[in-house]
Amino acid sequence: MTIDQMRRELQRRLKRSRFAHSIGVANTAVALAKKFGVDETQAYVAGLLHDCAREFENDELPAQAESRGIEIGEVERALPLLLHAYIGAKMVAEVYGVNDAQIQQAIYRHTVGAANMTALDKIIYFADMIEPNRNYPGVENLRALVDKNSLDEILLTALGESIIFVVQKNSLVHPSTVAARNYLLLNRTK
Repeated sequence: MTIDQMRRELQRRLKRSRFAHSIGVANTAVALAKKFGVDETQAYVAGLLHDCAREFENDELPAQAESRGIEIGEVERALPLLLHAYIGAKMVAEVYGVNDAQIQQAIYRHTVGAANMTALDKIIYFADMIEPNRNYPGVENLRALVDKNSLDEILLTALGESIIFVVQKNSLVHPSTVAARNYLLLNRTK
């Protein structure tokens, strides 16, 4: 499937606002890829398709995950929306013909992160937070990080902000988010 065909198929499957978000993430991912020396096509495709599983309602996600052999953890049982990332990583091959393991991994990790994230993983995670359609307190501060920070420093701040947001909502913090932040801190270049 060509990128244009992927775009058309995604547009057919997603709500208008979710599709606009996906285009925003794809374009933001390309800009970040240019800045940080990452493959721009991989960044675009991963950004475009990162939310492809959002075509399903939250209550459908556990069954969709189980049908694909995806293990559902305790946090995901409590917050099934998180499953869309794992399902999406499988759907890109099933529906869109994307068999690139790096793209699949970036989609898998885009919601909660992971220890030892690749540059592409970091770009998709961050692009999802700052794409132009996002409008929340502090988003401009996150966008401003791009001009003067390394990708690791950007991600460290983004993960911290994500954890603070979740804690303030009195919600569960995913262990992978904590692991991602701790990994960056433990491996920080002095």
